[in-house]
Amino acid sequence: MSDTTTTRLTRPAVPASDSRPGLSGLGQGVLEAWLQDHGQPAYRARQIRDGVWRQHAQTVADLRTLPAAVRSDLDAAFRADTIERDEVAVSDNGLTEKTLHLLGDGALIESVLMHYPARAARRTSAFASTGRGAPTAEARTEHRERHTLCISSQAGCAVGCPFCATGELGFGRDLETAEILDQVRHAARRMAVRGAHLTNVVFMGMGEPLLNLDRVLEAVVALSDPERFGLGSRHVVVSTSGVVPGIRRLTALNPQFTLAISLHAARDPLRDVLVPLNRRWPVAEVVAAARAHARITGRRVSYEYVMISGVNDTDLDADALGALLHGDLAHVNLIPMNPVAHTPWQASSPQRVAAFAARLRQAGIGATVRANRGQDAGAACGQLAADRAGEPAAPAVAHRREEIVRQSEAALRGDRSVDRLPADLQAAVDVEPAPAARGSR
Repeated sequence: MSDTTTTRLTRPAVPASDSRPGLSGLGQGVLEAWLQDHGQPAYRARQIRDGVWRQHAQTVADLRTLPAAVRSDLDAAFRADTIERDEVAVSDNGLTEKTLHLLGDGALIESVLMHYPARAARRTSAFASTGRGAPTAEARTEHRERHTLCISSQAGCAVGCPFCATGELGFGRDLETAEILDQVRHAARRMAVRGAHLTNVVFMGMGEPLLNLDRVLEAVVALSDPERFGLGSRHVVVSTSGVVPGIRRLTALNPQFTLAISLHAARDPLRDVLVPLNRRWPVAEVVAAARAHARITGRRVSYEYVMISGVNDTDLDADALGALLHGDLAHVNLIPMNPVAHTPWQASSPQRVAAFAARLRQAGIGATVRANRGQDAGAACGQLAADRAGEPAAPAVAHRREEIVRQSEAALRGDRSVDRLPADLQAAVDVEPAPAARGSR
């Protein structure tokens, strides 16, 4: 049974083994076929989906519109929820909720719910409507209220970006479709209690979404399906650190969701260190694939850029980024680095971030500075899960810091990395991408 708790989550000593698929992740026709095999009418599928997505059922027993015998059979075949328990940490005066989810096999993943109240701005008209010439102020809403959920697609991550807490954890496993979607269902259930609903979902949590692309696409289909979550595709963002075959596969599907690229550097020597995947697909190749995506889909690409003091925040870096994206249908989000254990770097100062943004705008590149959220609740991606993993030995921490310093110093001299990809990442990128699935738009 799933529940929300403030009790500190820990991995069970003996992980549970439950091979039943989650109801939320069932593909088109699977539930209907199961019902037919069990002599049940097709309309039961709508009852089950309503219970899962509208009534936020936590157990099969909660599906009260079904006969008891059907609930019993359904419970033997499927799980109503793939998340065992939640630990929710609230910060920013309630505007940020970071949740650590315990899965059935003991894996820990994270999601972050961010609330953005409606904001109004005042504008002044040139002359009053009375014709007296006195300026009058007129209020209008600049931004609607938004509730954005950032979700995970993998337990851990193989990419190994050194400024990311998830990278410190290493790779665990891909999430199943239901495990991705149940993060959304848990947040939606909390929101429903307040009479509100999610407005945006972003795949920017733990893991590299394009290395689990089949499951991510299935989740996006479910999120946009009116019979399930019913969120418009244009309110979904799928991010990648630069899996070029995955970007090309998405482009072939001509999706309506937004593609985001975790860029973090425009120069290859530096990006080799900050995003090790760059050693396989250099930054120019990543941006070329994103450029083709924008041209074919007509959808603007969003570039995420974590600002690290003295590392990637110089005028040289801003000019390189401006030149790389010149003329593209793109926008850059500048994000001061969240503090992460075992990393010797610090966030860029607000003044340096503002100067970097101004330099990009002068080059004709749209740029937004994103405020950090939830620092007192373990804001960095994977930080709560990393805390549960425990502190590594001091010599390991010291060695890690020395390696990061060595690599970044070489990168700032312009030297390309000669280090091999991490073994997990090498194994992941060696897998050939599957053909584009039908019905994934």
